[in-house]
Amino acid sequence: MYEDKTLICRDCGAEFEFTASEQEFYASKGFTNEPQRCKSCRDARKNSRGNSGDREMFEATCAACGKTCKVPFKPRDDRPVYCSDCFANRR
Repeated sequence: MYEDKTLICRDCGAEFEFTASEQEFYASKGFTNEPQRCKSCRDARKNSRGNSGDREMFEATCAACGKTCKVPFKPRDDRPVYCSDCFANRR
């Protein structure tokens, strides 16, 4: 049903293959658009986004156990904050 297609990367202009198996995968996930970037440009784009190591962390006190922890958001007084262990136990 699907055949390999040659597409042009929107970032670097290189040709890349959109294989029949990739097309089948896209269809199974309900994706309607073809990829716009080659694999190396997709990887570079993912890596350029904010990595968790670059994320600002805030100190907080766990509402369940009282332990000090770091969270990737600014805690508010009207919402409880949980350490990773207590958060996992609440799920």
